[in-house]
Amino acid sequence: MQTIEEPGAVAIKLWTDGVPLEATALEQLRNTARLPFIHGHIAVMPDVHFGIGATIGSVVPTIGAVVPAAVGVDLGCGMVAARTNLFASDLPESLAKMRSAIEATVPHGRTNSGGAGDRGAWSTPPAPVMAAWKALAPGFRQLCAKHPKIEKSNQLSHLGTLGGGNHFIEVCLDTAQRVWVMLHSGSRGVGGRIGSYFIELAKADMRRQDITLPDADLAYLEEGSESFSDYVEAVEWAQGFARTNRELMLQATRGAMTRTLRRPVVFQEAAVNCHHNYISREHHFGQDVIVTRKGAVSARAGELGIIPGSMGAKSFIVRGRGHAESFHSCSHGAGRAMSRNAAKKRFTVNDHETATAGVECRKDADVVDETPGAYKNIDAVMAAQADLVEVVATLKQALCVKG
Repeated sequence: MQTIEEPGAVAIKLWTDGVPLEATALEQLRNTARLPFIHGHIAVMPDVHFGIGATIGSVVPTIGAVVPAAVGVDLGCGMVAARTNLFASDLPESLAKMRSAIEATVPHGRTNSGGAGDRGAWSTPPAPVMAAWKALAPGFRQLCAKHPKIEKSNQLSHLGTLGGGNHFIEVCLDTAQRVWVMLHSGSRGVGGRIGSYFIELAKADMRRQDITLPDADLAYLEEGSESFSDYVEAVEWAQGFARTNRELMLQATRGAMTRTLRRPVVFQEAAVNCHHNYISREHHFGQDVIVTRKGAVSARAGELGIIPGSMGAKSFIVRGRGHAESFHSCSHGAGRAMSRNAAKKRFTVNDHETATAGVECRKDADVVDETPGAYKNIDAVMAAQADLVEVVATLKQALCVKG
């Protein structure tokens, strides 16, 4: 662990030994460290990289205020993984039919600018989605009664859907050749609407109070205000939506695999389902605080988490060591080594095909920005946080669905 201390700011503690840290991300961290309500210090995970508002891979504990942009707009984004009753020998030589079945079962990607007929949304949600929405709907109506602008968003039509970008569904093998299902997604359109709405509300609040910040995206809501309470309520609802979203897709993927293999696919243990873009009320260094993890996973002692690599790379099921200085946190993945535009300029489809050899996945120009070379080396990332987590299982992708 390295520590940066500067006048007028809290310390920045970094788990970045052996992994690159871009100058723009470091500047963002310095800006955040100058906020007057940070508790103790900021913890920085090895997958750290520049983000909108606040740095991805950062853990920000606050007292008396919350920064909506430090959480972002993919509220509750995270991972779920479960081990099945299958072994590699139970899978066919080609997984093309299985990938097609999963893609046909779980809406993914985005077409028609997200409008009518968007392939990434439901036109007619299936029964499990309708049942899940019935439990979520009352909380959403309560939020909309106070903030009507949130209502104009994709909620039911996005529940149980994957999205695009770095969201994925994977079938993986562990070192014992057991088959796992793992996926990555969040609160989709409704979470994006909630996040964007409250970020703008916070910025308006700063203008009204004539508060100047080192970065306008660090606009905050003060505890005790109505906006603060409403934001916390809205984020907690979105986090529940995101968790449910992942659970629905996990079961839908299991069903697609069962139909393809013509044999029951059963999950052997309770799934690991963890957020990595969220807020949480916790107790650290003698104080009750709100911890904002943007691209970071809770890693309390004994707690299971998921750290995925990129397409074609390894992923890890981990157990937290409860490291106090990290606020009981670890990385949320490998972390981008370059922007999407930079990746598209640097890598070709042939590069991507080579990097994902042996993985049943898309190998076209539209996913080159997700190629393994666009991300940091996952082994280096894991080595940098060996004091934060221990590895429970190492997974290798056999199949990957991207939006």
